[in-house]
Amino acid sequence: MRCTTPETNDRHPLPELRTTLPGPRAAAWIARDHRRLSPSYTRPYPLVVARGWGCTIEDVDGNRFLDFTAGLAVTSTGHAHPQVVAAIQDQATRLIHMSGTDFYYEPEILLAERLAQIAPGSAEKRVFFTNSGAETIEAALKLARYHTGRPRVIAFQGAFHGRTYGAMSLSGSKAIHRRGFSPLVEGIERLPFDCSAAELQALLNQLAAPDEVAAVFVEPIQGEGGYRLPGPDFLPMLRRVCDQHGMLLVVDEIQTGIGRTGRMFAVEHFGVEPDLLCLAKGLASGMPLGALVARADVMDWPPGSHASTFGGNPISCRAALATLDLVQTELLENAQQQGARLLAGLADLAARRADLNDARGLGLMLAVDVVDPVDGSAQAARRDAVIRAAFERGLLLVGCGEAGVRFCPALCVTDQQVDTALTLFEQACQACESVAT
Repeated sequence: MRCTTPETNDRHPLPELRTTLPGPRAAAWIARDHRRLSPSYTRPYPLVVARGWGCTIEDVDGNRFLDFTAGLAVTSTGHAHPQVVAAIQDQATRLIHMSGTDFYYEPEILLAERLAQIAPGSAEKRVFFTNSGAETIEAALKLARYHTGRPRVIAFQGAFHGRTYGAMSLSGSKAIHRRGFSPLVEGIERLPFDCSAAELQALLNQLAAPDEVAAVFVEPIQGEGGYRLPGPDFLPMLRRVCDQHGMLLVVDEIQTGIGRTGRMFAVEHFGVEPDLLCLAKGLASGMPLGALVARADVMDWPPGSHASTFGGNPISCRAALATLDLVQTELLENAQQQGARLLAGLADLAARRADLNDARGLGLMLAVDVVDPVDGSAQAARRDAVIRAAFERGLLLVGCGEAGVRFCPALCVTDQQVDTALTLFEQACQACESVAT
């Protein structure tokens, strides 16, 4: 299947480098950035973006890159998909903002109805809109505590839920995310990801009595923590324990949702229905939008207890409706097919190369680890060098976990682009064989 973004004479689908990197214009913009923007931003290589289409990015010097980051798993339909652009343009001529917290408008209601319809589970649902994944997690944490009247929650090692205080307190993937920001939100207990029922029961017996636990927060596949998949029994076990003790199961599908894993929601791979479902990233294909979808009987907080001025703004909602149409009608199948092609290619590379290990993932949420070719230990420095070398060859990648390289292109990626990415990635690995470990 081909990407539905039209390719004109100046919109080619494959990379082409015209200057050294960074080019002169990019270097000038980077110098200006360094004088004025926050040093907290992380930039793995000097890319200054000018425009994008499909799975392609062009920088300010005219260099063209194959984007296998999708803006950190955000541009699910590809950059500037014509149907998403048309929805944004049309809505911008009608209504840009009127605060869905205080007033009513069609796009927000239509999107809430759509999400309630497609979210896993047969129970009636309600939706609260936010601007981002972290805001969605904050809303879920507040709602879980309010609805249950319980103060404590359970989260998992390796998790990443965002950088606001509640989300940061739930997270546990990198120390830098929390260092210097204490005290954090209290009442959060932590277990190893993919733990056993016995480990969870021990925590409930020893540290957090079940009648004090409001919710369990979990990513069905850990994202920032390394694209780690649980065993088939882990999520069903959490569901059973939550049901047994009246705890809520909060599933963070901020990165995994909206077709990323080849299903609309990753929990569908495990046959689990969450009580609260957290969405963002790919929901509006680049527009800022998050959503908390909860069972209607759980979303029982009163007017004024939680709100968002910009959450669910009309333009983002129209972009999301167009995104859902595209994902459900044509891109979901492509994500399955191209994900299988890409995973097979990564597995082949890992089988042939001693410096790669553990090709893994579902759909177009895939990763492989960069390791020491002698002892197999994780090699973060070499991983970072490989990502930089891939950029220098026209392929955009980002890391995850201790030494993982993540592959999360837009759901419209083509056979040709997958094969090109695999070739460029192998070349990058070859170029870094001498990097000290």
